[in-house]
Amino acid sequence: MARTTEGSGVPVPQRLLAAATRLFAERGYDRTSVQEIVEAAGVTKGALYHYFGSKEDLLQEVYSRVLRLQQERLDAYADADAPVEDRLRDAAADVVVTTIENLDDASIFFRSMHHLSPEKHKQVRAERRRYHERFRALVEEGQRAGVFSSATPADLVVDYHFGSVHHLSTWYRPDGPLTPEEVAAHLADLLLRALRP
Repeated sequence: MARTTEGSGVPVPQRLLAAATRLFAERGYDRTSVQEIVEAAGVTKGALYHYFGSKEDLLQEVYSRVLRLQQERLDAYADADAPVEDRLRDAAADVVVTTIENLDDASIFFRSMHHLSPEKHKQVRAERRRYHERFRALVEEGQRAGVFSSATPADLVVDYHFGSVHHLSTWYRPDGPLTPEEVAAHLADLLLRALRP
């Protein structure tokens, strides 16, 4: 059985994911070999296959771990005891910040999603749909309460916001003029202005 840390103190799965993320971002998924990943992580192929069944499993996990984090945070915002406008704004800003903080993961996924098998693709789409549905429920709650305009269907509002989020990797630069929090505030404000009655 593979050891959990293999020397560096960092758990092997995290080392493999970090190495895979860096290499997929630099070279592309299809141009990165399993051997290059294990060498960069300082582990054996046996360790990789102990934790991940394949390179494709690594690709799926690169995206799924960010989505799990975002889902946990969205659930916390949605369940908070605060006005719906505040909860939606916090959730809208959070998905921007967490995407920017994990920009390599997001860009890898959108560039390489077509490499996933139909079954894995379906799993990831189901995870994303669950997230989008919870986000949409906040919009619908505000629309029912009259806090948000119902002129635009909630689905379109959600697609509008996430279209912006999904394109962050094409233009956002850490050394650019805006911090992640500033970008998040601007995009959340745009969303709420679009929903104003």
